[in-house]
Amino acid sequence: MKESTKISFKTTCKELRTFLALWSTQSLSQLGSSMTAFALTLWLYEKTGSALQTALLSICTYAPYVMMSIFAGALSDRWDKKRVMLVCDTLAACSTLVVFGLLKADLLAPWHLYLLNVLSGLMNTLQQPAGDVSMTLIIPKKHYQKISGMRSFSNSLITILNPVLATTLFSLFGMDVVIAVDLGTFAVAFLTLLFGIRIPRIAQKDGEEREPLLRAAGSGLVFLKKNGLVLTLILFLAGVNLVASAFDAVLPALILPSPYGGEMALGLVTSTAGVAMLLGSLLATFMKRPKDRVRVIYLTMLVSLSTENFLLAFTRIPALWCLGQLIGWLPVPVMSANLDVILRASIPVEMQGRVYSCRNTLQFFTIPVGFFLGGFLVDRVCEPMMAQADPNGMLARMFGVGKGSGAAMVMFVLGVAGTLLCLAFGQVLRKYHYDNI
Repeated sequence: MKESTKISFKTTCKELRTFLALWSTQSLSQLGSSMTAFALTLWLYEKTGSALQTALLSICTYAPYVMMSIFAGALSDRWDKKRVMLVCDTLAACSTLVVFGLLKADLLAPWHLYLLNVLSGLMNTLQQPAGDVSMTLIIPKKHYQKISGMRSFSNSLITILNPVLATTLFSLFGMDVVIAVDLGTFAVAFLTLLFGIRIPRIAQKDGEEREPLLRAAGSGLVFLKKNGLVLTLILFLAGVNLVASAFDAVLPALILPSPYGGEMALGLVTSTAGVAMLLGSLLATFMKRPKDRVRVIYLTMLVSLSTENFLLAFTRIPALWCLGQLIGWLPVPVMSANLDVILRASIPVEMQGRVYSCRNTLQFFTIPVGFFLGGFLVDRVCEPMMAQADPNGMLARMFGVGKGSGAAMVMFVLGVAGTLLCLAFGQVLRKYHYDNI
């Protein structure tokens, strides 16, 4: 390694020291939480056998998140970011302890999980804008794209490790060990944030009065209304999230009942998505600045949504399921990195909490809708339709027979919907060009 490269690397690490400590420990805690969530999904599907009831876990998490985000951002901009993150992490850990207690008392029921996921969604409503703004405050502007790639990298590792570790620990040792790991990772992240991280405060301008809460919440919407590029990208991603969340609801119903599927196959397929995102994250971290970030965003989503759903709809082989995940998720970190740069560079830091929260409401409200839609289509529409279909007919040749064939049909519908969505928004986004940073 050349001496200049060594100096550059050391300088970068020094500039990002606070970020690296916060990022690594929060990612570790997120891994523990994701393992618990995955294990609870397996537990609930074993209990109910219903795609819709399993999807309700995610619905209960996202519904309060999107409904309250617009107000949470205004509160996050007023409150100390570090305290918000500490309190939210603590309440999330308490929810995990409640699950553990109910499980040990043999009292755990699906409605307990739904209620606790509502609480988790409320905590995320406050924590995410606080965390996003904190990252802006501790990261030099020149490192925005690199940091976005690194955050996608950690999310990819979590996606890879979470189903494998959760399935292994759940199968061998039960839910107790999964929850113990979750609480251990929480402790590491909490103590590091409490004693080792300093997040700068946003100074209020002299003579500036604090806006009333409702007006502050509305100011995020006003900003988006004036910034057509950011608003259009958010609405596009809302459509992408609708298709993607429906896909997530359908995936267990496709793989678990299959003769070639089961819990281990679901873990393998889910982990493949993580491998794809890992590769995409490395690409996003080290790629050169693109000439047109907007074009990158909608073209990557077109590739993703126009291939993965069709591959899973028409194949019954785990290797091809994994190939679909690889093609579908590889472009996602590249899209996210370019979107993140546009948002951070376009939104004043003192408004980012409010605008990010409005973004969360507009961009993520389709996620609970998608989970419900995917589960409903599988349980109430496509599985009954395939059960009555001619075993030698065209539908059976396309989607197979038996439980899981209806899920394959839904995958096909999602593939068509995702392709049309990207083509339509691609025409709208052509008028925008972003290469400022």
